[in-house]
Amino acid sequence: MSLLGNLLGYQAVWFLAVYAAGAGLMWPTLLAAALFALWQLAVSGQRSGDLRLCGTALALGVLIDGALARSGLVSYASAAPALPPDGAPLWILGLWICFALTLNHSLRWLRGRPALAALAGAVGGPLAYLGAARLSGAVAFASPVWQPLAGLALGWGAALALLTAGSRRPARELRP
Repeated sequence: MSLLGNLLGYQAVWFLAVYAAGAGLMWPTLLAAALFALWQLAVSGQRSGDLRLCGTALALGVLIDGALARSGLVSYASAAPALPPDGAPLWILGLWICFALTLNHSLRWLRGRPALAALAGAVGGPLAYLGAARLSGAVAFASPVWQPLAGLALGWGAALALLTAGSRRPARELRP
């Protein structure tokens, strides 16, 4: 699989998701996320590991974005349908799945570096949400803004450390 294709494909899905959600649309993101996931899984040499990461990322997205939504710290454009109801919108859960598909590929350099992964998540997660808020209004933050950003930093720091710990290839997939 092309590392550049993996990275650029994920970024394309992210931008589409942010603009579509800001415009009140969820279906373009779900379609793009499904196409990206199908493409990445079709060309992956470690499909079972990628699928495990997708499941873990989906659960983390339901937990983290769901808690932020239910607490009122973060509100999402195109908020329904969501898991659970009034929780994480499906478009953002699609992004969690697509993000998971970068961990064994374009972000594999984070493997075995839990502190770096936690730092990358604690910084990159909030920055991505800030970008979504400023580009299209796909997300909005409660005031004072430092509180939702702190929640995102903690959630994404822990999530990325956990996900990269699970991104190691199983031994049976290392053999040619």
